[in-house]
Amino acid sequence: MQQQKDRAKVLVVDDEQVHRYMLTTLFSEWGWDVTEADDGVSAVQAVEESPFDAILMDVRMTVMDGMEALNKIHTINPAIPVVIMTAYSSVDSAVEAIKKGAHDYLTKPLDFDRLRETLEVAMGHRLQKEALTVSGKPFGEDDRIIGSSEAMRALWDMILHVAPTEATVLITGDSGTGKELVASGLHHKSHRAQGPFIKVNCAALAESLLESELFGHEKGAFTGADARREGRFVQAEGGTLFLDEIGETTPAMQAKLLRVLQEHELQRVGGQETISVDVRIIAATNRNLEQEVARGNFREDLFYRLNVVVLDVPALRDRRGDIPLLSDYFFNSFAEKNNRQVAGITPECMDILNRYPWPGNVRELENSIERGVILMRGEYLDTAGLPMAIQRWADSHEPEDVPEPSTLKEAEKALILKTLEETGGNRSEAARRLQITRKTLLNKLKSYEKQGEEIPGTGGVKND
Repeated sequence: MQQQKDRAKVLVVDDEQVHRYMLTTLFSEWGWDVTEADDGVSAVQAVEESPFDAILMDVRMTVMDGMEALNKIHTINPAIPVVIMTAYSSVDSAVEAIKKGAHDYLTKPLDFDRLRETLEVAMGHRLQKEALTVSGKPFGEDDRIIGSSEAMRALWDMILHVAPTEATVLITGDSGTGKELVASGLHHKSHRAQGPFIKVNCAALAESLLESELFGHEKGAFTGADARREGRFVQAEGGTLFLDEIGETTPAMQAKLLRVLQEHELQRVGGQETISVDVRIIAATNRNLEQEVARGNFREDLFYRLNVVVLDVPALRDRRGDIPLLSDYFFNSFAEKNNRQVAGITPECMDILNRYPWPGNVRELENSIERGVILMRGEYLDTAGLPMAIQRWADSHEPEDVPEPSTLKEAEKALILKTLEETGGNRSEAARRLQITRKTLLNKLKSYEKQGEEIPGTGGVKND
């Protein structure tokens, strides 16, 4: 049975099987698509795999309780409203859950009218609430390095450890991962923070222009050189020079760079004067320089001069827990920049952002959010605001829908057979868990057998 996109999708989380199946049946009758989880771990996995419009979750569960699951769910998709269920004796826990971001709480036994009203409000609330907020701030005001994942915390720890030194740093990572932001973070956390931070993209200039850009030139050194010009090394005096895409430089340029790194001095193009420079070098590349050295494309001596400290920036696919933080940061930043009145990102949109592989890494995410904010016609960024390539990917990678019981009798049969399977065919134990008499259970099993249903445990009905 294919789920319809306009049907509400609810996740029910409860380790009490009878209560969970009762809620599943009830919600199905209300026209909602229901997914079940029997503990907090399963709930977190379900949120990682599929979007939901609301979650109804018990507080007390044996494997992972509702409080811990709430924190993990909001890290994955903070746009999903979570309603907590609790006994009267645990109301304090529910209040604490509200403080930690739960939408509301209900006490057991549940009042079905209030239950439906609360969940409908929660599902409406996701499209009415104020801007999505998540925990997590840039590590530094100047560098915008955002993330709470283990990989990013380890990277930031290395930045803080290395920044105060004078070591040359090589930053590696795929295109779009934020290598320039890491370089900026190194500079602004260093003793050179009051000095200039000069950036040069080595791949953007031809060799002759790059030499002049880096070292400067004398008047008349070449056609168009109408005056002396100081290069980027001199401009970075007392500060940091960031050489981006250094793997794209030619061997001749690599030899000249090596001299500056070794001697801390240079000559302008067309000049004879030797100029001393006090500059810290940070380089970056998306190439594997060791492989480039082996192929003869990069000087080995320059590689070892640059390879004093290496910081590898993880790809976005390897730090998916940071996607909600980054999405929120970009969403609010671009909304403010473009004077847009916004409210938030819908759960379905956030789910796609979480699952998409992001071949262009953080840069692609940033551009996608900027596009969405600019083209928004309402207050919410939804899937229609994402680039068509991402929408097509989402359409071809939809989570498989699991058929739910369509009637109360089907739900009852599914519950009975599943319970019997879990008890290894023990009818007495199954009846106890289902809170029915053993005779009632046997009668139902006989009727299922007549329908051609295979009875778990024995292949038929017998006393135990």
